[in-house]
Amino acid sequence: MGLFGRKNTESATATATLAVDPALAALTGDYTIDPAHSSIGFTVRHAMVTNVRGTFAEHEGALTLDGANPDASSASIDVKIASIDTGINDRDGHLRSGDFFDAEQFPLMSFRSTRAEQLGGEKYRVTGDLTIKDVTKPLAIDLEFNGTATDVYGNERVGFEGSAEILRSEWGLTWNAALETGGVMVSDKVKLNFDISAIKTAA
Repeated sequence: MGLFGRKNTESATATATLAVDPALAALTGDYTIDPAHSSIGFTVRHAMVTNVRGTFAEHEGALTLDGANPDASSASIDVKIASIDTGINDRDGHLRSGDFFDAEQFPLMSFRSTRAEQLGGEKYRVTGDLTIKDVTKPLAIDLEFNGTATDVYGNERVGFEGSAEILRSEWGLTWNAALETGGVMVSDKVKLNFDISAIKTAA
């Protein structure tokens, strides 16, 4: 079942001539990301030899899924920088400081989608604008659709998980320290991880 159609010159004709999948049409609507059952995190190489993992405990967002015109589907996420958690208080404080995110001056990291496409099966790519501090640059997130469910409270849910890679320096996150053995303390490449559960909004 495809949530997002491929962008091409025949998309309008295909939409007009092909019947909409009833299962896909049933997903049409607005959804709110459930922060209690979702995770937005990151992985970054530390001292060239190991990985540090962290999450952002506070975030909110919304999805709009359109079964009749999947290309019209969209996503938005806002992440509270001050909620960063790597399990070490001193490190978290450093990440919130002006050396990195400067959470006091730039409290939010945001993503706004501009395009979505199906890669095959339940795999998709959502492209949009990622803003960190005062820098906005395009970001492509590869996602897998995990399906739908009705929970014990009667909420209709959809689930996605995926990832993206960025070079933090492109968003002004340039702090580093050289190692005596060569290399640097923190890698430029950062992997972003998304595990999203979203609840359909009542019509």
